[in-house]
Amino acid sequence: MVEPTESEQEQSSEAVQTVLKSLDDPKTAGLILEEQANALKSILGDPSVLKLVRAHDKLEEGRKQVETPNTAELAREVTTELEPQVANDDSAAELSGLLQEPHFMALLEVHDNVAFKKYASPPASPGPTDEAGTMNGFGLLHVGDRIKEVNGRDMSGNPKELQDLLRESTGKIFLKVFVRAHFDYDPEKDKIIPCKDAGLSFKIGDVLQIVEQEDPNWWQAKRTDGTDEAGIIPSQICEERRRSFVKKDRPGSGFLCGSKKKQKIMYKSAKNADFDRHEMIIYEEVAKMPPFHRKTLVLVGAQGVGRRTLKNRIILSDRARFGTTIPHTTREPREGEENGKGYNFVSREEMEQDIRAGKYLEHGDYEGNLYGTKVDSIREVMRSGKMCILDVNSTALKILKTPEFMPFVVFIASPPIENLREIHKRATSEGTITKKQTDEDLQRTAEESEKLFNSYSHYFDKVIVNDDLDKALSQLKDCIEGLSSEPQWVPVSWVY
Repeated sequence: MVEPTESEQEQSSEAVQTVLKSLDDPKTAGLILEEQANALKSILGDPSVLKLVRAHDKLEEGRKQVETPNTAELAREVTTELEPQVANDDSAAELSGLLQEPHFMALLEVHDNVAFKKYASPPASPGPTDEAGTMNGFGLLHVGDRIKEVNGRDMSGNPKELQDLLRESTGKIFLKVFVRAHFDYDPEKDKIIPCKDAGLSFKIGDVLQIVEQEDPNWWQAKRTDGTDEAGIIPSQICEERRRSFVKKDRPGSGFLCGSKKKQKIMYKSAKNADFDRHEMIIYEEVAKMPPFHRKTLVLVGAQGVGRRTLKNRIILSDRARFGTTIPHTTREPREGEENGKGYNFVSREEMEQDIRAGKYLEHGDYEGNLYGTKVDSIREVMRSGKMCILDVNSTALKILKTPEFMPFVVFIASPPIENLREIHKRATSEGTITKKQTDEDLQRTAEESEKLFNSYSHYFDKVIVNDDLDKALSQLKDCIEGLSSEPQWVPVSWVY
């Protein structure tokens, strides 16, 4: 706060006397009741009140005047002075990071505006229409997001220019938002779309640019494949509402949002597939990144589709580039087995304790022994500089799809049942498999594959139908090579 002037201090110390004199003034005596005037005289004439007033005056005298009206600039100067020490001093590095935080810089700016009373008068006319509020309501704009382009102009790395542009703009401000669709959409089959001709069709995995969001139920979007054609698509809210209405089995019961009968269920990670099937993923906000190497390659699929064979063959193709985890188990080592080669052998007590602590990506019980994959074992492979190849249950994807692991998820799909029979028959005659599967086993594989796709397709970056092992391996290698040569659309949480 700015130091008060001498005249202001004198006014503060004489204020009580002025009020007391005014109470005896004939001109003001009639403005308040005599009882009220006497009560006020008694309070203001009390020695303790006078001491408080004098103490207040002394405190005001001792307040320091702010030397600079721009503390944000002062913070930048301190950051510059700290630069030589950042590499060797953790405290200096932490302080430098804090001083450069956008929220801290905003706090300093607010401090300057309040301390020096830099209050701006409200504009006489309405300012530009900002779509941020609407976008935030649909979950497409979050605190911490970086605005890289506005109305076609590149704003990356220049917050001052962005502020000036937003302040001076009139009309609508368009912020580029890209989303990946996690469902197929055909406007010709949509019974509630306002105009079928204006609809934009898309497939699962297509990336769309959101152009307009004024209507809460229908957005305007266009594809990112180079075509400028825009069309309307169902909004996040519209599609969620559409899916939340389920038809009850009883005839004539109509449409209700779920069942009236409620059941209390305790969530268990070992059985979270039941909960995953009810996840409602509509759109996922994504950002385009230049080519880069993913840290993990995750293969998922139904039992019997050949994902483990593909994993082993891809690792053997280049051991210097690819690696995998060593599972942990509580069973006793067999003759000739060494700890850390093939398996890490641990006690049941230790493994159960680590499972409770959340240190395992997945685990299971087989013939009375526990088997599992530790999260730290994935980190060990990543630290070695290799891409970690994982063959995991689909329920582990929600743990893996984070900025730490940056997985490229490939779903190994089962071919149609007829093809599956031919593949199994050929493999049996060639001797590549020894365990014969019945038609029921093959049917179960095909059905499980379809269920997994329906429940977890929003996690998949690529789907490969394994109707020929050599062909599937070639497709998998092409995918890996493409990561280092082609731009990638990734979740925005991986970037910002």
